[in-house]
Amino acid sequence: MIAFWEKHPDARARLQTWYHDIGYAERKSPADIKAVYRNASFVANNRVVLNIRGYHYRLLVLGEYVNKRVRIRFFGTHEEYDTVDASKI
Repeated sequence: MIAFWEKHPDARARLQTWYHDIGYAERKSPADIKAVYRNASFVANNRVVLNIRGYHYRLLVLGEYVNKRVRIRFFGTHEEYDTVDASKI
């Protein structure tokens, strides 16, 4: 993530906030993520897409609700996101 915000410094503050928030959050279901991030979109296979800094960047995470973890699967520009299959990455 650090490499990304060095390339895109306008995303840094929002990514740091997200990283801090998610580190202390307890996620038992997709609804827990949606309660904090209203713009979250859910795709197949427990993937969640979040917009970072408006709609400039996309963060795709895999929710592991039993283990109460979130794993980053993709982070990039909106244009880069359009080239991946969010349900499989």
